[in-house]
Amino acid sequence: MNSGHTPAERTFDGALEEVFAGGIRPPVGRYRLDLATGEWAWSDEVYEMHGFEPGQIVPTTPLMLSHKHPDDRARVGGVLRRAAETGRPFSSVHRIRDAHGATRTLAVTGQGRRDPATGQVVELFGYFIDVTDSHREAAAREATASIQASAEKRAVIEQAKGVLMVVYGVEEAAAFDLLRQASNAANIAVRHIAQTLVELFSGPGVTVFPTREAIDEFLRHPKPPADD
Repeated sequence: MNSGHTPAERTFDGALEEVFAGGIRPPVGRYRLDLATGEWAWSDEVYEMHGFEPGQIVPTTPLMLSHKHPDDRARVGGVLRRAAETGRPFSSVHRIRDAHGATRTLAVTGQGRRDPATGQVVELFGYFIDVTDSHREAAAREATASIQASAEKRAVIEQAKGVLMVVYGVEEAAAFDLLRQASNAANIAVRHIAQTLVELFSGPGVTVFPTREAIDEFLRHPKPPADD
């Protein structure tokens, strides 16, 4: 990935790198899209999400769209076109078919960068987040009333912590403190708050990754899972 990040990008990137250095690897990858050439710059994680070895292919917009699930392709293409036109922050949750034919669910967030001289949007940049596992778990909760095993309960807390680490740029302990504070204030178990938080960005029918403001509001007024 090339340099020249804005201060906001450097802050977010630095927080993620601190998380990774501490041994916690949320399924998050960075990207940049050059609107003039249509070529993408992917971090290693994004290659892996799409079923490739890092650097194995040159990612382009046609190739990227070809991996989108047929039912989601037009919508994702529209999101990218609007982002390229406006430069405004955007988000989407959609399915892809990776290079091995497996279906995965990704959330993508980003925004545009304008050329200071022309004012035109010349680049999109942001993050892919692989929410496949949590998406499957949410679907499974709708299909069965089975009680989750303790390992699954721990997993959803880890997923929720990962989201908070990315959104707020904090370390693992601070992310868990946010969940615990919300739990104490609302008298709701931490695992129930974590489950509802994960459903905000990976539940069935979700197509837009929640904004930081939405997550702020959730932590101020958390609710237990709908099926609890």
